[in-house]
Amino acid sequence: MHIENRTFDELKVGDSAELRRLVTADDLLAYANVSGNHNPLHLYDQDGDGDGRPEAMAPGSYVSALVGAVLGNVLPGAGTLYRAQSWVFHARIFADDEIVMRVTVTDKNERDTTVTLATEVRRIGDDALVLSGVAEVLAPRRKIEYNSHDLPGLIVQRHRHFEKLLRKAEPLKALRTAVVCPEEPNSLGGALKARAHTLIDPILIGSTAKIVEVATAMGVTLDGIEIIEEPLHRNAARKAVELVHEGRAQAIMKGHLHTDMLLRPILDKQTGLRMGRRFTHIFVMDVPGHPQPLLVTDAAINIAPDLKTKVDITQNAIDLAISIGVEQPKVGVLSATETVNPDIPSSIDAALLSKMADRGQITGGLVDGPLAMDNAVDIAAARTKGITSAVAGQADILVVPNLDAGNMLAKQLTYISHAEAAGLVLGARVPIILNSRADDDMSRLASCAVAALHHARVSGHAA
Repeated sequence: MHIENRTFDELKVGDSAELRRLVTADDLLAYANVSGNHNPLHLYDQDGDGDGRPEAMAPGSYVSALVGAVLGNVLPGAGTLYRAQSWVFHARIFADDEIVMRVTVTDKNERDTTVTLATEVRRIGDDALVLSGVAEVLAPRRKIEYNSHDLPGLIVQRHRHFEKLLRKAEPLKALRTAVVCPEEPNSLGGALKARAHTLIDPILIGSTAKIVEVATAMGVTLDGIEIIEEPLHRNAARKAVELVHEGRAQAIMKGHLHTDMLLRPILDKQTGLRMGRRFTHIFVMDVPGHPQPLLVTDAAINIAPDLKTKVDITQNAIDLAISIGVEQPKVGVLSATETVNPDIPSSIDAALLSKMADRGQITGGLVDGPLAMDNAVDIAAARTKGITSAVAGQADILVVPNLDAGNMLAKQLTYISHAEAAGLVLGARVPIILNSRADDDMSRLASCAVAALHHARVSGHAA
């Protein structure tokens, strides 16, 4: 943000300025840490008034501080100092509310260069008055310009969405899971941690000697865990499929083998686990600062999906979003543009998917497209483009044009935005848990939690 102040001599009665802000749960967490105000009314995962629901209500001092941002950044701007401030609160705001803060010059005092301003905060959408007051400030005499991008950034690194999924999944009966070739520390450790959280009941398939050697090196016990000897990876994958057919496994989990080797017997038309829909991959992502989990699909299986495949991609993602607690998932079908362009095939597919949802060919969610990335996830960007829909700016699911786009998007969120990703394949008789070698413990646990929640819903055993 480029900041240029208004000096006392430049100010006139009637001058006005405003800023807008989307209040997020992470904003309130950061403010709680900085201010020391840990009132549970203000925290996303706490019930501060005993009504059984977390509030995530913005503290009054936080709201008033946002008025200070207008005074310090815009009017009068850099160099401004408070003398006095009065507040009256008329309504409350919560995480995910968007607000506008306005200040208006009402008086100037030449003797001491003080300026009086009327201040107010309103909620965007219903224009409800949240706060009104009067500020008296010392206005700057000297002209100042600077770029606020030089200010160090702050990321609230907390896996609040995944933590919620774990809490939701842990009371369920452990998912009997065939873990294929857990022959190195990450894959074996992930399965054992998921077992400790009562998410899965693992059956380990692979080289018994290698599995035991890894467990010994890690200092963990395999007591009470079934191990099936299948030293060849392709045979281990086939054995996992057999366990599903026999009713002994309710999910399959990837260990230390290539994804294509795991999927080959699962996709076999005669003996595999096909159910009619295309197999599609979904990342459930916990993105710091984002108000809800974000599902990205397809980032690992379907390279250049046609429209028919995209229907299955979209439907599988909606089904999974419902399983993790999203009542009516909002699906943003991505393209490079938010309007249909015959020269951009993804924009045509997006429009067709949207219309197919309108006609009941895709069910359970709201589908809109084409949407560019910015106006799919950012309300302000959608409004700037004049896009009005129930999905724009609020998408729970992002359907990408192809595997390249999905893979890049998921890795950008992971490595630049510090997101965690839980990977799952749907379309088979059972959920397939796909972990990457780079996944940490939280990603592996969340993948198992998501699989358990989905299995519980489709089998009618949800908590």
